[in-house]
Amino acid sequence: MGLDRQKLEAALEAGRKNTYLPFSLHLFETVSSTNQILWDLLAQGAEAGCVVIATQQTAGRGQWGRQWMSSPGGLYLSMAMLSKTAAQGANAPQLCATNSYQLTLATAWGIAKQLRSCGVPVEIKWPNDLVLMSRKLAGILTETKVHRGQITQAVIGVGMNWANPVPETAINLEMWQALQHTRPIPCLEMLISTVLIGIESGIQCLFQEGVNILISRYLELLTNMGDRVNVNDTVGTIVGVTNTGELRVRMETTELKSVKTPEICLQPGTISLGYCNSSD
Repeated sequence: MGLDRQKLEAALEAGRKNTYLPFSLHLFETVSSTNQILWDLLAQGAEAGCVVIATQQTAGRGQWGRQWMSSPGGLYLSMAMLSKTAAQGANAPQLCATNSYQLTLATAWGIAKQLRSCGVPVEIKWPNDLVLMSRKLAGILTETKVHRGQITQAVIGVGMNWANPVPETAINLEMWQALQHTRPIPCLEMLISTVLIGIESGIQCLFQEGVNILISRYLELLTNMGDRVNVNDTVGTIVGVTNTGELRVRMETTELKSVKTPEICLQPGTISLGYCNSSD
């Protein structure tokens, strides 16, 4: 499945309203890991806006050290969002290492918003997945390098199901379009453009409008809001997400009504919300 650079560049030019980053595109059929290839390019001097794209990975990475299955026909993409160089100096966006998960939240919201504007009703599953018809469509992996408590480089990886085979708990976009008898995303190049513009718009929201605005928009698309979960044999209800990406859960209690219902915050990776009756 060859990628057409000219078609991709035309789609990006048509879709971008506010230029934020000068995209530098590196297209491949197969790579070990788009994130790893991008880190190698950054080590050679590449800057923010550098993008690595492939339709297959042989050693894809997922969250918390998991392997990411990267069958042929999918979209595997990594973008450098922060790369502070001497030339950028004080003008480079600043983000504390403790807030690194904000990049993932921003990316999830930006891509979901962009796909929805095309007519694809994507939602977000906390913390880093995009879902369609309650099935997994895409996952996001953010990796960073830190110096003195500040993120100096960040790579955002996106794996999205386009025409690749998927398990029962997942869906690919071509499958969904066939079910809908419509093709809002007519080709892989248009999907890539949509994802890149989505990442860009999400990061723009974070740095220009602030994390509070970003979180409020993220929650509007969060499919888990109001879900009941079990935490240490106690039932709770998902009520939101903190500014640093923790899941806010209001726990049930047998105390008097005058006692405020306790709320806990769960770190990403400490609880699996799953898909259907399976873990993700």
